[in-house]
Amino acid sequence: MSDILFLAHRIPYPPDRGDKIRSWHILKHLTGLARVHVACFADDEADAAHLPALRTALGGALGEAHVEVRRTGKAVAGTRALARGKPVSLTLFDSAGLRAFVDRLLATGRIGAIFAFSGQMAQFVPSDCPARFVMDFVDMDSAKFAQYANDASGPMRWVHRREAEKLFAFERATAARADLSLFVSEAEAALFRSRTGLADIRALSNGIDLAFFDPAAAFPRLVAAERGEGPVLLFTGQMDYAPNVDAVGWFVREVLPHIPGRFVIAGRNPAAEVRALAGARVHVTGAVPDIRTWLAAADLVVAPLRIARGIQNKVLEAMAMAKPVVATRAAFEGIEAEPGRDLVVADGAAAMADAIRGLLHDEPRCAALGAAARQRVEIGYGWERRLAPLVEMVAPPAGKAAA
Repeated sequence: MSDILFLAHRIPYPPDRGDKIRSWHILKHLTGLARVHVACFADDEADAAHLPALRTALGGALGEAHVEVRRTGKAVAGTRALARGKPVSLTLFDSAGLRAFVDRLLATGRIGAIFAFSGQMAQFVPSDCPARFVMDFVDMDSAKFAQYANDASGPMRWVHRREAEKLFAFERATAARADLSLFVSEAEAALFRSRTGLADIRALSNGIDLAFFDPAAAFPRLVAAERGEGPVLLFTGQMDYAPNVDAVGWFVREVLPHIPGRFVIAGRNPAAEVRALAGARVHVTGAVPDIRTWLAAADLVVAPLRIARGIQNKVLEAMAMAKPVVATRAAFEGIEAEPGRDLVVADGAAAMADAIRGLLHDEPRCAALGAAARQRVEIGYGWERRLAPLVEMVAPPAGKAAA
């Protein structure tokens, strides 16, 4: 098989946040099929410094790599986007250097397939690209910005609505020229099909590292003094991500006053709004060395997201750790599980509070939910099984020569 070029909006290592978890496992799987070259961005110099570790983790299977620190700020990107009539998301990730790297590799004739991870990276795939083009949108970002617009007011409503419209036009044009477009769930893929009328749209679901997220694995445990007394309700995630910020703020305001226990928010880079929630019943941890430590300590994991796209890794991780989960319908969408048996789905503050109170007073029910959750992910969510379709996705169809 010819070489593969993997494009990503963030260096796919270490796999310690939602997008990196997916991009890392896909990249690792692709290196088992062919030689893979990588072109990606990094959030900062520390992020870019993970390239040697990425090479080591792939055991020498990585070809050429271009890792570029993204330096364009939102204000500059917004100004450029307005002037050029483009989505801000694209101008934030524009780069002449990365484009030149891609063009040089394509000119060698060795690249048989391009796998672009996240919609922003489609701008680096030339319109006359001779290689097979697989576009992994992951989520329908334009729909996310439409949700932001619905919840915003004043100038930000216009900003988000503009981004949703511009981004949708770009997503549709990209999918129309790609050989295959992927989304993280069938629900997300179906939404895109219905809005675009395009056919070559498929789901490639996330998996879970079942050996790592295993309640019986060896990892640091909290001592009683660290855990504290009473029930622990846990939320995990990247805490400068707007939907996560919205979720924990809503939970603290609308649900926590009506239930017992302490709410722990575990995740890196907590935004100012999240740090402000800390108090007698709310603990904001910031980055933690091993998220399993808090997952093991929790009585219940909550996913009160009101804005969500695709699949929530936080829910899969909690299920793999055999924890009872209470999630909104938005957080549950895309997960192949049975509500009431594998987890509890509750929308609205009253319903969520009722569900949590009921579970905290019913230990056998919590244990049964946790056991069923672990069994569900063991049966269907191993990464090898989830990514098995990649072989035929990136290979040119029979009769079509690779570049």
